[in-house]
Amino acid sequence: MQKQSQTENLMLLIWIQALLAVAGSLYFSEIKGYVPCELCWIQRIFMYPLVIIYGIALLKRDIKIALPGLILSGIGMFISAYHYLLQKWPALQQAGDTCGIIPCNTEYINYLGFITIPFLAGVAFIVIFVIHILI
Repeated sequence: MQKQSQTENLMLLIWIQALLAVAGSLYFSEIKGYVPCELCWIQRIFMYPLVIIYGIALLKRDIKIALPGLILSGIGMFISAYHYLLQKWPALQQAGDTCGIIPCNTEYINYLGFITIPFLAGVAFIVIFVIHILI
């Protein structure tokens, strides 16, 4: 019984993390008016379904049905890491200029010199992936 309760708590944590990431991305685009670049849109494609996937897994109390969430969060981690490197690694910054209407190396926010939107998305993907693996 203790194991089941712990699993449900971790699934709830994953769901909350995904929900916060979606809310954060909508805040930046709809309230702050930041236009997402192409890589931001791709990260959204991988993040938004996680709210539904883990929400259903939580309601059904079965982490096994959330396997697509593990796959989506794993891919999302790599996309976020690449996007972050386009912003922060000088050798790749020029490649970020060719990313569409909004350059992918655009930093709408830069808290403490390293926290950007792709960094926040990457942290969310990592948290979801790692907790799912722990379950």
